[in-house]
Amino acid sequence: MGPVSRREITLLALVLLALFLWIGGAKYIDATIAAILVVTLMVILGVVTWNDILANTQAWNVLVWFATLVTLAGGLAETKFVDWIAQSLAAILSHRGVIMAAVLLVAAFFLLHYLFASITAHVSALFQVFLVVAITIPGMSRLAWALLLSYPLGLMGILTPYGTGPSPIYYGCGYIKGKDFWSLGFLLGFLFFAVYVLIELPWLTFLKI
Repeated sequence: MGPVSRREITLLALVLLALFLWIGGAKYIDATIAAILVVTLMVILGVVTWNDILANTQAWNVLVWFATLVTLAGGLAETKFVDWIAQSLAAILSHRGVIMAAVLLVAAFFLLHYLFASITAHVSALFQVFLVVAITIPGMSRLAWALLLSYPLGLMGILTPYGTGPSPIYYGCGYIKGKDFWSLGFLLGFLFFAVYVLIELPWLTFLKI
């Protein structure tokens, strides 16, 4: 492989700088500003050229449509769409038993991830609203409802090519075709949800939380 080049040493230093700013400097500098600063230094110090950046069409593709989806997800909360969903669910679930209500509530919480471009945005917009609806349903404690809504957050990212932060990168690099991503995401999402409900509800009942 040969000796380490100056560009490689510079890149290593800039990567460490980025990690330091993201972890240690989070109170003083925004993560986005830190990323832009490091990329700018990469160009200035000759690690990459501006033409290299412009030629990375996959990265620009991810940046444009992922940023758009994040903005749209924020708009759902601002337009009270989420509140309307919660009120509609509360009316439907009030006449159901606790098990059926739990399945329907978690299903709605899970499937609404199709509208969100990250787990963080999903939690920020929906979790508190759904938890408020859930604790009005008798038969299960607040802790049990909170756990029931929390665990699917690690599963729902499989649904779409924009469901989590890394997903657009995989999709944009062409490793998984768009049609395959959507169809496999739906099938695996259904499987994950079914297994989760069949295991988690009896488990919470057994624990008597």
